[in-house]
Amino acid sequence: MGPQADPRRVGAARAPDRRLDGGGDSPRRGLRPRAASLWLGPGGEFLTARAEGIIAADFFHFDTALGRRLYAPAYLEHGTRRLHITGVTAHPTGEWTVQQARNLAADLGIRRESLRFLLRDRDGKYDKAFDRVFEAEELDVIKSALRAPRMNAYGERVIGSRCREVLDHIPVRGEAHARQVLAAYQRHHHEHRPPRRATGYHPMPRNSPPR
Repeated sequence: MGPQADPRRVGAARAPDRRLDGGGDSPRRGLRPRAASLWLGPGGEFLTARAEGIIAADFFHFDTALGRRLYAPAYLEHGTRRLHITGVTAHPTGEWTVQQARNLAADLGIRRESLRFLLRDRDGKYDKAFDRVFEAEELDVIKSALRAPRMNAYGERVIGSRCREVLDHIPVRGEAHARQVLAAYQRHHHEHRPPRRATGYHPMPRNSPPR
C-alpha cells in the first residue's frame, strides 16, 4: 500500500471558489442561471470580466454642522465608474428608497441595456419593492456575500470613502446644502476622471443634482 496523501493538501486542492452566497460550490437558490454563474475570485471580488454589466448600490451617512444625521443612496456603474447620488434625507424609509431607485432607472435611459446585475448589501433599507424596480428592468439583484468585503470594492471606495472624505471637509448646514455639495462632487467625479480605454469611458456632462 502506497503512502497516504497529506489531507491538508487534498483539502487545499479541492477547495472550491466561493460563490455569491459564500456557501461553497452550490449555486445560490432563487437566482436565475446567469446570476448563479457569477464567481468570486480568491479575495471575494467579482471577476473583472463581469464588471461591465454591474451597477452597485450603497448608502452612506454623514452629520450636519448641527449634528443632524443625513443619508444618501448612491450607485456606481462598475464598467464606466459613473456615479449617481440620487437623493439626501434624514429619514430613509423603504418608500423613499424605492422612489430613488425609480429615479435612477429613469436617469439611466438607454444605458440600462448594458447592465445585467444590481449589487447591493443586506441593509434593511432595501426591501422587495426596491428589488422589483430593477427586476422590471431585467437586472438580477445580487446581495453581497457574507465575509466578502472586496465583492463591492469599487463601490466601497468611491461611494463610501471618497464621498465621506468630501463631506468631512465641508460643514454641511442641512439637506439642501448637502444636495449642492454632493452634486458638485458628482460633477467633479465625472468631468475630471481620465478616460478608461477598456470601456470607452469619457468624462460625461453634468447629471441632475441629488433630489
